[in-house]
Amino acid sequence: QLQASGGGVVQAGGSLRLSCAASGTITSVFNTATMGWHRQAPGKQRELVAAIISGGITNYTDSVKGRFSISRDTAKKTVYLQMNGLKPEDTAVYYCNLVHRRYSYDYWGQGTLVTVSS
Repeated sequence: QLQASGGGVVQAGGSLRLSCAASGTITSVFNTATMGWHRQAPGKQRELVAAIISGGITNYTDSVKGRFSISRDTAKKTVYLQMNGLKPEDTAVYYCNLVHRRYSYDYWGQGTLVTVSS
């Protein structure tokens, strides 16, 4: 239902753009759902990195503010995470998430690995 892509290996200071495409039943609520990108580094808990809610309001965890940008393409049913100025501490598996409380939807993508080398 959610397919994440775009991870890879990049040097510190570089950029990557992650994509998360919705398919199936959840596409009908994509435009009004809350979409989030989370990450989990080895040995650490999963954390919310960025989220975008209906209407386009975004929020970010402090460590990525000014470097990451989340956006939603309602026509393509895809959410993006543009990551600039990457740091080794950004290394993690990144997961996209769709939440829609009205329909009790809580879907996760399969994760995409981002590795930032110093």
